[in-house]
Amino acid sequence: MRTMATSGSGFKRPGESPDLQLVLDSTPALIHTSLPDGYLDFFNQPWLNYVGRSLEDLEGWKWMAVIHPDDVDGIVNKWRASLASGEPFLHEARVRRADGEYRWMLHHKIALRDELGRILKWYGSSIDIEDRKRAELQLRQDEQELRRIVDAIPHAINVLKPDGSSLYSNQAVLDYSGLTMEEVMATDFRSRVFHPEDLERIWQERQESLARGIPFEQEQRALRRDGQYRWFLVRYNPLRDEEGRIIRWYATGVDIDDRKQAEERIRNENLALREEIDRSSMFEEIVGTSPALQAVLTRAYKVASLDSTVLITGDTGTGKELVARAIHRRSRRSSHAFVSVSCAAIPRDLIASELFGHEKGSFTGALQRRLGRFELAEGGTLFLDEVGELPLETQITLLRVLQEREFERIGGNQSIHADVRVIAATNRELETAISEGAFRTDLYYRLNVFPIEIPTLRERSEDIPMLVEYFIDRFARKAGKRIRTIEKKTLELLQSYSWPGNIRELQNVIERSVIVCETESFSVDPSWLSVKSSEAHAGSQPFARTSAAQEKQKIEMALAQTEGRVSGPSGAAAILGIPPSTLESRIRSLRINKFRFKSD
Repeated sequence: MRTMATSGSGFKRPGESPDLQLVLDSTPALIHTSLPDGYLDFFNQPWLNYVGRSLEDLEGWKWMAVIHPDDVDGIVNKWRASLASGEPFLHEARVRRADGEYRWMLHHKIALRDELGRILKWYGSSIDIEDRKRAELQLRQDEQELRRIVDAIPHAINVLKPDGSSLYSNQAVLDYSGLTMEEVMATDFRSRVFHPEDLERIWQERQESLARGIPFEQEQRALRRDGQYRWFLVRYNPLRDEEGRIIRWYATGVDIDDRKQAEERIRNENLALREEIDRSSMFEEIVGTSPALQAVLTRAYKVASLDSTVLITGDTGTGKELVARAIHRRSRRSSHAFVSVSCAAIPRDLIASELFGHEKGSFTGALQRRLGRFELAEGGTLFLDEVGELPLETQITLLRVLQEREFERIGGNQSIHADVRVIAATNRELETAISEGAFRTDLYYRLNVFPIEIPTLRERSEDIPMLVEYFIDRFARKAGKRIRTIEKKTLELLQSYSWPGNIRELQNVIERSVIVCETESFSVDPSWLSVKSSEAHAGSQPFARTSAAQEKQKIEMALAQTEGRVSGPSGAAAILGIPPSTLESRIRSLRINKFRFKSD
């Protein structure tokens, strides 16, 4: 049976020190004690004054009467758990003050044990934390209001700890990524959202910048909920406390993908422009007034303003690319790139990558992503020279681009829209290639929407004097020479020659003659003009109306006659009356082994 004192502030046991009780009653702290079973047997005077109750009102378990009804179950359950485990008790609960106001208090109890570890007594204290709780409530309300404001901002905003780990992301981040707040806060968030090619770079830059503790920014790609990566500019700014220590980082992200794409297009167009400038063209302007040439220019003018696909045919060296460029310059795409690609000059196993690009690792040697010519020509014109040399598998992909206006990079799975006008050119009869199974009929009709046939130089011989003057002026200025006249016999020779190499051959002859010219009168060495080639080319081009089998037979006969030699005055190209480059292209296309004709 417990004994209770009839005077003083607490429950007394025999032999208890009056001085100790006086000390406890004099301290402003709210102190109480309990027996091992949880029976509260002592409250100091400040406790009693705080609640306006007597000891008789609080002893045992009566103290629950001053606890807020909503908090009773929580504090009782927590107290019973501590009694059972012997662990310290720490709990927040509201207490009714003497004036009737409930105020938050932090209640703390620890156990006093004997040498065997048995609990002898529980000592407890209570601290008024109402002001702190109100401050916390106000802070939460302010934080909620701030989050509502931040969520209304359309830019991506992330709040980070000093080490860079995530604390909070606004609604724009969740809407963009399609992730929940828990997923955004996860440690693998960055590897799930940021582009794999950017991860190592941004991680290293970010850690170094966070360590410096000054504002910084990064450009990186983030995965959108529809599976598309877009470029963001992310700016990081630190928040410091009164002592200058960083307590938060605020990261704001702005979508700059449109700007990046525009910059990439400009870079690509500049690259294409540099390639165009560096490439040696046949001539800079279309020169001539012959009816045959004027008919070509009239057709080119009519189709230039449209987006129709054009197929330009004609012998090698007649100026097919020049006409294609003229169409581009007069089109609505003239402010964008004109990208040219020779389908015969690129190995068959690389032509698809050249046209459509490839992803990193898509094949051996693909060390990084590469944009194809279709992407370089975005918004402009793509000129496919010698289109008849395309492999059948590449023809299928090209047909899809022309039909659906989209393609995929090699090794990629994302469709890319192609806003590109295609102009194709060939020096072969594609109908013959179709009959031989080397060219697709459906692709031919897609390309041959608006055909333009370029006349040979033989068919526009009246333009030769004007072309000669043009080339003389061009190369003389380049060589720093002054040429005033053209020898009459030279002009007659040039007009009588059949020009199997067409404009390109004429240009080369004039340039060579200017280089060796020592006077102000221009002349050409007649030995430079191949009589055999001229005779061989007097009619139409050797292979214009022949099948692939007949063409192969003729080439092999010429190679056998020259023991495998292609170029030079006594080479197979001279015998056949075609430029060496054209013959080399046909040898590759027909899979002829020219080395087997060489003598031992």
